[in-house]
Amino acid sequence: MAMEEDYALTQTQTASQVQRNLERFSGAQVDQKVSELVQFLLIKDQKKIPIRRADILKNVIKDYKEVYCEIINRASRTLQQVFGLQLVEIDTKHHIYILVSNLPRLDGENLKQDDRTAKLGLLTVILSFIYMKGNAAKESDVWEMLKKLQVEPGKRHKVFGNVRELVTVEFVQQKYLEYSRMPTTDLAEFQFQWGLRATKETSKMQILHFVAKIQSKDPTAWTSQYNEAAAAEALSHHTSAPGDAGGASRGARRRKQSAWSTSPTGATPRRLVNQQPLGAGSSAHAEPSIQGSSGTLPLPS
Repeated sequence: MAMEEDYALTQTQTASQVQRNLERFSGAQVDQKVSELVQFLLIKDQKKIPIRRADILKNVIKDYKEVYCEIINRASRTLQQVFGLQLVEIDTKHHIYILVSNLPRLDGENLKQDDRTAKLGLLTVILSFIYMKGNAAKESDVWEMLKKLQVEPGKRHKVFGNVRELVTVEFVQQKYLEYSRMPTTDLAEFQFQWGLRATKETSKMQILHFVAKIQSKDPTAWTSQYNEAAAAEALSHHTSAPGDAGGASRGARRRKQSAWSTSPTGATPRRLVNQQPLGAGSSAHAEPSIQGSSGTLPLPS
């Protein structure tokens, strides 16, 4: 029976078969399963325990086996786009998975150890959004962006808890974000910008490469942002010239590799889940964007 189930799960389905299977469930039911799987994978990853497909089927998928591939593909996209994590199958015979970080380097030393990776993923998405918006983003735009990634500020999240408090209080107190009233409006509108800690722990170029990787594009696709990031890199290298002790120290910190930007020791990634480019099928002239599991977030060209 197990062999029959394994065979069924590994068969490539046509688009029409996938659609027929999906029609047996409501969109809300499938979305709920995707959310449950994301939470399950994140909790397992906190203990760095490899994840078996059998456990996924038993604890999460249950009666949704016919749409298993669709659920795991959507969960994989959410993990990459919201948390900066890649779901990798390291044992294709026994179907064992791990999560590998794709995040640009951020020290995150002020974040609690048990949820550091997940929070860094959310923080990186917000920093990316701010930079691509021209170094400042309206609070309402940030909330709308997170909603499209199924992280709603008005609802308690199973991983992040109170999202609004996390973003406007915790990230601000840790100096990852600045949260201030917009100076050019009569209404009481607020905006987010990079905080001092963010500028020390990462760079505009690293963030741009993160966005480009999600989009399967070259960083130069965003001309304005690329030129600004390149100028910042040149300035950083200039201030880190030999003889500048402070600059040398900053350079050393930038070269330091964080514990969550590498795959677990001894693990040899075999196959990335949902390997097709996230922008596949879109027009070559389409506006650059970060795609969410339930929407697309346009970014300035």
